Amino acid sequence: MRGLQAEGGALVWREQPVVELAAGQVRVRVMASGLNRADLLQRAGLYPPPPGASAVLGLECAGEVIEVTEGSRWRIGDRVCALLAGGGMADEVVVDGRHLLPIPDGLGWAEGAALPEVFSTAWLNVFELGAASPGEKVLIHAGASGVGTAAIQLCKALGNPCWVTLGSQDKLDACKALGAQGGVLRQDGLDGLRAMGPFDVALDPVGATYAAAHLDLLGLDARWVVIGLMGGREATLDLAKLLVKRIQITGSTLRTRSADFKAGLLERMEQKIWPLFIGGELKPMVAAAYPFEQAEEAFAELASDKVIGKIVLVR
Repeated sequence: MRGLQAEGGALVWREQPVVELAAGQVRVRVMASGLNRADLLQRAGLYPPPPGASAVLGLECAGEVIEVTEGSRWRIGDRVCALLAGGGMADEVVVDGRHLLPIPDGLGWAEGAALPEVFSTAWLNVFELGAASPGEKVLIHAGASGVGTAAIQLCKALGNPCWVTLGSQDKLDACKALGAQGGVLRQDGLDGLRAMGPFDVALDPVGATYAAAHLDLLGLDARWVVIGLMGGREATLDLAKLLVKRIQITGSTLRTRSADFKAGLLERMEQKIWPLFIGGELKPMVAAAYPFEQAEEAFAELASDKVIGKIVLVR
């Protein structure tokens, strides 16, 4: 069984030991794997897998169930997608059965692999930690990313007008087509957002670069959820504005959450938003699909910062 690992900044296929199933686990033959910025960071040596997780890259995959343990809800041949702490870019993966979801009818392997990580991240941080209620305004940074495009669709489906920041006009046009009300290009600064706010929830993978601006863009009792540090880790804030507006700042990661937390999150998602895929209100955004043998090209395209949606590796 082969798996794709990062070694000294290079991508290398290595033979992996075959893992015996423990109670509650499922073995999945991987047919496609989603590529995320976390994989770029791990390749660069900046985001090691959490203790106990596979060194193989890949935080999400889609495939066919090929082995289960007694009492599993899954059956041999089921088409599933998996939320992982690592291991998705491999021939097969062993996963906690609670971390699987059925691939919605009508979606292929590539589309299935584009679902788990980005939709769980968007759902968790906008609607659970961010507690967005219908009608509240949401600000989504990096709106054309996998997480951003998922968040836009969720906001549209659940009654939350949203605005975005991003790097090009074609990305802004694509986000508007998905349901965003509008937005600004990051090179133009964030001042143009003032007329669109104040915002009730901010989904922020940027960090320091935009930090001070949030204190002016967010409204009373707003929730500012930080999920990344693309713009740096250190910022100076006027805490008086934070106090006066009663703004809540939450730091959030998903990869290192407990197995039980992830299981509960996916259970709620299956109940609340999975029917929206069946109805066509939500859809995975696959920008490009590369064969696994072209992983280098796939990583390069994601790193180019020109992608709208997701890059996926496929068999």
